[in-house]
Amino acid sequence: MADPSPLPPAARLAGHALVEALVAQGVHTCFGVPGESYLAALDGFHEHRARIRFIACRQEGGAAFMAEASGKLSGRPGVCFVTRGPGATNASIGVHTAFQDSTPMVLFVGQVASDQRDREAFQEIDYRQMFGPGTLGLAKWVAQVDSADRLPEYVARAFHTAMQGRPGPVVLALPEDMLTTPTAAPVLPRVEPVRAWPAPGALRTLRAMLMAAQRPIVIAGGPGWDAEAAAALQRFAENWQLPVACAWRFQDTFDNRHPLYAGDVGIGTHPKLADRVRAADLVIALGIRLGEMTTGGYTLLQAPRPAQKLVHIHPGAEELGRVYAADLMLQAANASAAKALEALAAPVSLPWAAQAAAARAEYEANLVAPAIEPLDLAQVIKTLQRRLPEDTLYTNGAGNFAGWLHRYCRHPGLQHHGRTQLAPSSGAMGYGLPAAVAAALLQPARWVVNLAGDGDFLMNGQELATATGYGAKQLISLVVDNGSYGTIRMHQEREYPGRVSGSDLYNPDFAALAQAYGWRAERIDATAAFEPALVRAIDAGTPTLLHLKLDRDVITSRTTLGAIRAAARARR
Repeated sequence: MADPSPLPPAARLAGHALVEALVAQGVHTCFGVPGESYLAALDGFHEHRARIRFIACRQEGGAAFMAEASGKLSGRPGVCFVTRGPGATNASIGVHTAFQDSTPMVLFVGQVASDQRDREAFQEIDYRQMFGPGTLGLAKWVAQVDSADRLPEYVARAFHTAMQGRPGPVVLALPEDMLTTPTAAPVLPRVEPVRAWPAPGALRTLRAMLMAAQRPIVIAGGPGWDAEAAAALQRFAENWQLPVACAWRFQDTFDNRHPLYAGDVGIGTHPKLADRVRAADLVIALGIRLGEMTTGGYTLLQAPRPAQKLVHIHPGAEELGRVYAADLMLQAANASAAKALEALAAPVSLPWAAQAAAARAEYEANLVAPAIEPLDLAQVIKTLQRRLPEDTLYTNGAGNFAGWLHRYCRHPGLQHHGRTQLAPSSGAMGYGLPAAVAAALLQPARWVVNLAGDGDFLMNGQELATATGYGAKQLISLVVDNGSYGTIRMHQEREYPGRVSGSDLYNPDFAALAQAYGWRAERIDATAAFEPALVRAIDAGTPTLLHLKLDRDVITSRTTLGAIRAAARARR
């Protein structure tokens, strides 16, 4: 290949300018699958390799999940690079997860050269239409950068858009010829989001609503929390003796060990906590979307007008009033809202203090489970918590197996160690392993544990190679193998008892598979064998996969397939 023509003074390829712009935004790690459509950007990573690294993943879906996990961990956009066409379609699952989870993320997609556009050239897609920005699209903003001189401008705007208001993903398409065009455009400074604060008058109204309440409850979660905000939320709860529940898959927002923590609201909500939400006369929804999972299919809070008084605080103006006609709506960043709430003066005595204590007692009782033989996942989770450090980070994808993690794992709260939970509220299968690999590479001093189902794991199991190749150490993946798509099988037995179709799985030897990727691995069939295997994994100094063989009948942390089938037949 001939050497590129000399560049004008102070100019460099736009692909290099792109990498410089990422460095200016504080990015030190990008994830992706290389493609010929953005070779100039890859060369930029080589040029600036002392300041930023490119993690080459094994599939674009895994790469996008890693970038999404990076956004959750840092609060700033995770960055993913993919090539056009198939690369972009594979990555779309991570973009969807970032949108539904309100995670800041930027996806860069290589695009066909400008002189080939609109001819259905090789792998050509119109990304504006594909990712369709909007309230039900895949991204907050989608654009194509046609001018090399404007590339730094687009990058800065992408980061601002991804973080501003309700965070989310942005997609930028990069025509191949644009990336090879020389530009002298300077990079723009680091972008910081503008944080909205609740209006003082609205805070006075909220205090009056609290003073009039008898059975209030807080449901907290969502994006944009930091240690100071989590501590402020705790002080607000303590001042007013408010029971606090966390929204689905945002359980690390509030310290689970705190006497005011009441549990999580989502799939598998403790029935007594669900009853408390229904019976509440005031619900303060702080930072959450009040989506289908957190509201129990819009039944814990009836849409569009709930029976409870509702205060909805959210960073995105477009979210307020979209589903629920709340009694009070406050647009505010979570970090700002929590700090404002802790300043609300509480009276000396509160009528619901005993209710908060009862809610906590119910949460504690929910941690007690009947023994299951031969392998008890409740004891597996409790053993993990006993043996591993408090700051261990837990990840999961989608499936009934996650119910044990959500029920029995006690997160210490963001104010102590930052995020300790990475889980997709979008319900995306295959998320947990890539998220764990990203966390292990981004925060190597912490232990990372992934809990995966057999169907869930194999959707991105190839990212075991990424962990090995880039030197992940303190990483453990547990694969729960019951030979089925368990969630689907559960619904089949509930709706069509005994008529099983399409939910059986034919699995490999997961331990042997992991060993082929350079991991340590063991198979575990009984509860007593788990703790010794975990100790060996901790001492190994290398990633370990533990293959947990689970009886198919043990379908959730609360019931069995047999019981579900019997109940369904009794209803008929």
